[in-house]
Amino acid sequence: MAESTTERPAGAIVPELDLGNAAWLPGSQGTGDVEIAFVEGFIAMRNGRDPGPAVVFSPAEWRAFVRGAREGEFDLT
Repeated sequence: MAESTTERPAGAIVPELDLGNAAWLPGSQGTGDVEIAFVEGFIAMRNGRDPGPAVVFSPAEWRAFVRGAREGEFDLT
């Protein structure tokens, strides 16, 4: 069964990716909370403990996300 995502900003191009056979990799901490997969030039991210829909990033979006995470942009404390 093909999996794809609809979690994208309004007006963004949503690729129809088949994530059913994706090779999911655990996050760097290895806890299984976040998994990523590289599929057809895009990066997909999902919850590894409860796999469901994935959020799909273009390479530019992924770079911006990683940069923001490293700089603490998403810290809630």
